Amino acid sequence: MTSTIENQRAPFPIAFYRSAVGKKWAMAVTGLAIILFTIAHMIGNWKIFFPDVDGIPEIDLYAEALRGLLFPLLPEHVVLWIMRTGLIVVFLLHIHAAYSLTIMNRRARQDDYAGPRQYIAANYASRTMRWSGTIFLAFLLFHLADLTWGFQPMAPEVWERGEVYANFVATFSRAPVALLYVVAMAALALHLYHGAWSMFQSLGVNHPRFNLWRKGFALGLAVLVFVGNSIMPISVLFGWVG
Repeated sequence: MTSTIENQRAPFPIAFYRSAVGKKWAMAVTGLAIILFTIAHMIGNWKIFFPDVDGIPEIDLYAEALRGLLFPLLPEHVVLWIMRTGLIVVFLLHIHAAYSLTIMNRRARQDDYAGPRQYIAANYASRTMRWSGTIFLAFLLFHLADLTWGFQPMAPEVWERGEVYANFVATFSRAPVALLYVVAMAALALHLYHGAWSMFQSLGVNHPRFNLWRKGFALGLAVLVFVGNSIMPISVLFGWVG
């Protein structure tokens, strides 16, 4: 009764988010934003395969262009930090919605309408999503420390500010780091596979005639992200780049 009164008094977006449906929508929308960012980030990083422009690596020019978006209309780095802040908010909202749904699902485990096979399948998907998401989150912190912040406890001398291509080659020349990236991309691909499949259901696109298309999209996305991101550390490690 109390929660119902609170939901009625709260503004609609907050009241909607407090519900299970609202949290599923939040996960779907933020998940879509994360998917779009992942693909855009991957395509941008593919510039390590492009030839230099006047002796400057293409990916360095790309990074400099990101730092100078809308300059001189706005100071340098402002737009980039707005984008970063928005991405942080998206990640935090996605994580909070996932955590809240997990708590709600635990409280509602005694569901008389769920058969044993349905429960096992749902529980497996839920556990897979939690573990793959947690693994990738830990990797994301390492990735930022490794290539953005320049925190290199294993080899502090390999990172140089603004030298994106050189840092890229230096970090992926180390086999343990390259292997870590490939494993993390496998976890991300698994997470995106389950997430992309359930995203459409959360948004109301749930009909038997769409299921084959949903599965194909989820599988294609997972393969694209895994192969597209893994090929970069592998190429550096085996000397195909650098």
